Amino acid sequence: MNDYETIFIMNSDDYTESERQKVAKKIENYITDNGNISKIENLGKRRLAYEVKGHSEGHYYIIQCSMKSEKISELERIYIITDEILKFITVKKIKRRKD
Repeated sequence: MNDYETIFIMNSDDYTESERQKVAKKIENYITDNGNISKIENLGKRRLAYEVKGHSEGHYYIIQCSMKSEKISELERIYIITDEILKFITVKKIKRRKD
């Protein structure tokens, strides 16, 4: 398994807090079903650097996890088909060697 950090931004204008929590829980459940979560951060509502789909603010979440690489494409597919999610990115964390 590889270590990843995934960040997603949810629409904060058109959805309630409970609706956003349901989506975040769906993402968490997928990750825990296919790997391990080491840290979850809910950064709350923040201003976006530029408008995304007509929105200038979004609700940020960061999840650090370990998963098999083939499961990441399904996670990103879930992001794409979820209407509440405006943007996302998943990056593989590189383990540094100690010399």
